[in-house]
Amino acid sequence: MKPSLISSRRAALRAAAVAALSVAGAAWLTAAGPARAADATSFELAFAQFQRAAAGDAGAIDVAADSFTRLAAADPGDPVLLAYEGAAIALQARATVLPWKKMSFADEGLARIDKALALIRPAHDTLQHRGTPASLEARFVAASTFLGMPAMFNRRARGAKLLDDVLGSPLFAASPLPFRGTVWLRAGVAAEADNRPADARRWFEQVIASGAPQATVAQARLKELAS
Repeated sequence: MKPSLISSRRAALRAAAVAALSVAGAAWLTAAGPARAADATSFELAFAQFQRAAAGDAGAIDVAADSFTRLAAADPGDPVLLAYEGAAIALQARATVLPWKKMSFADEGLARIDKALALIRPAHDTLQHRGTPASLEARFVAASTFLGMPAMFNRRARGAKLLDDVLGSPLFAASPLPFRGTVWLRAGVAAEADNRPADARRWFEQVIASGAPQATVAQARLKELAS
């Protein structure tokens, strides 16, 4: 494969991964369901900044991290807020050019996510943000972040396990469609990265067949697989 084609393919994969890491997209923000803990407006503002940061807007990274740090401090028992805080701090590692700061941000972000996962209790199956159980959302944010970390951090296996846990949860089928679409899309991207094209195709087709908001991205990924 020509270097230019490899570069294009990697760029497309990164774009799809960004869509998955944003966790829901705009449609999920407006999905029915009670916002929990932080008021809905504060959460949505922070989430919007996180989406921009994950999409490559370096100017939004610190804002997203600061916003979720404040929200998590106000409700330290909510694993979703802490998971997003950790994910945003991990993004700060991408933005800095200083090697020691990259490591510091990455380690801090991962530590926050680990703490968020440790916080999850059965009660978080009923706590919700935008109709999605906190236990699922926190695990998915962790999975997406871990899967996106460089190999040196040894998080990919844990990320894959968490993603499988979300997909296999009995709570998943009743979660809002935009959330399910994001999870299926992320599963497809992960399968493609692991050189499992049949699995990737199955997840992308699931997104499309369900009519999820991520269907356009899934169709683009299917075309990439066929090329």
